[in-house]
Amino acid sequence: MLVNGKQYQTIWLDENDPTIIKFINQNYLPFRFVVDELRTSEDSFCAISEMKVRGAPLIGVTAAFGIYLAALEARNIANPLDYIISFANKLIMARPTAINLKMAVSRQLETIKNNHDGKDLVQTTFKNSLKILNEEKEKCLKIGIQGFPLIEKIAQKNPGQPVRILTHCNAGWLACIDYGTATAPIYIAHDKGIPVHVWIDETRPRNQGARLTAWELRQHGIPHTVIVDNAGGFLMQKGMIDIVIVGTDRTTRSGYVTNKIGTYLKALAASDNNIPFYVAVPSSSIDVSINQPFDEIPIEKRDDDEIRYMEGLLNNEITKVQIMESGSPVSNYGFDITPPRLITGLITDRG
Repeated sequence: MLVNGKQYQTIWLDENDPTIIKFINQNYLPFRFVVDELRTSEDSFCAISEMKVRGAPLIGVTAAFGIYLAALEARNIANPLDYIISFANKLIMARPTAINLKMAVSRQLETIKNNHDGKDLVQTTFKNSLKILNEEKEKCLKIGIQGFPLIEKIAQKNPGQPVRILTHCNAGWLACIDYGTATAPIYIAHDKGIPVHVWIDETRPRNQGARLTAWELRQHGIPHTVIVDNAGGFLMQKGMIDIVIVGTDRTTRSGYVTNKIGTYLKALAASDNNIPFYVAVPSSSIDVSINQPFDEIPIEKRDDDEIRYMEGLLNNEITKVQIMESGSPVSNYGFDITPPRLITGLITDRG
């Protein structure tokens, strides 16, 4: 996608050194555009755990490259497979809710479990990392193709009027290597000349909507407006939203959707106002092993300081500001679960 008119994806190989992985560090956006590097397996763990990379597909690809970097480090170790497996066990706990992380690591381990040659381990994990990366890009493009008719149909009913879309958090290309999941149909519609307007939830406490989704849509020239998280229901009541499209970090085979905290409330509001609520789901985010979602899905509980402080730009420096008194306890669940009865449909890369 576009950054200042130049094509980018969120993670890629250094063109001169394939042992270096470059990525867009999302912690600086939208104030600074910073390209960072993964040089060690620990770098990949930190990038995921410190939210330098965010979004289930991107987390999965970063994890795949992390296993590749671990294989590079293990070349001169007596038991390279033990080293890689030990790191893999650590890596899957960096962000436990997003299933893509575990699936990417599992795929890497599956391909190397019978391979005990250090050199071959490097080549195997390298090729598999690129395969997973390219698969995620293709899945997102296909989601866009599958979801585009939903926007087109609304546009045909209201000629000359923009299709008004609400999205939550960042399910854009920043989270997904390229295209995005929830944003993929929006990009395709915009590029085909269909007028759209995107309402963007700020998405407290990390403000991924305000800081990331708004930034990437502005780069692409897509009309949008940032709103506070609790404004969506009011806009629906006012008839100002035509459709809701969100992403997912983990969706069960029975259709329960785990996504950024606040998604469930948007689904409730959409249901109450008869507004279609769609979830864009790459097949890599579907967890077929879950039977009891509220018991079995690990819901990440994040650092209290994400609520106690807000981050922004002050005197051209990214600064944290305390926004509440220190003595009150806080609770910071990162995700919620939306039941299928509230979901109009799932937009997947397969249909």
